[in-house]
Amino acid sequence: VAAICHAPQILISADVVKGRTMTSFNSIKDDLKNAGANWVDKEVVVDEALVTSRNPNDLPAFNSKLIEEIKEGKHELQHA
Repeated sequence: VAAICHAPQILISADVVKGRTMTSFNSIKDDLKNAGANWVDKEVVVDEALVTSRNPNDLPAFNSKLIEEIKEGKHELQHA
């Protein structure tokens, strides 16, 4: 799963952010923290195949990491 900018907000509604290390656009940092995420201010963050980035300026790193994760394949802890 990959989310950039404000997209991690959708993951709050999906109830999948608690205990995950993530980043996002700064304006939703508190939303993620309140939902139980460990929010960090980094260009790209990967937590068990969940790839997040802050904003469109991070697209090169985000895209590279997403391609790397797809090439890597299924992780042990994934359910599907």
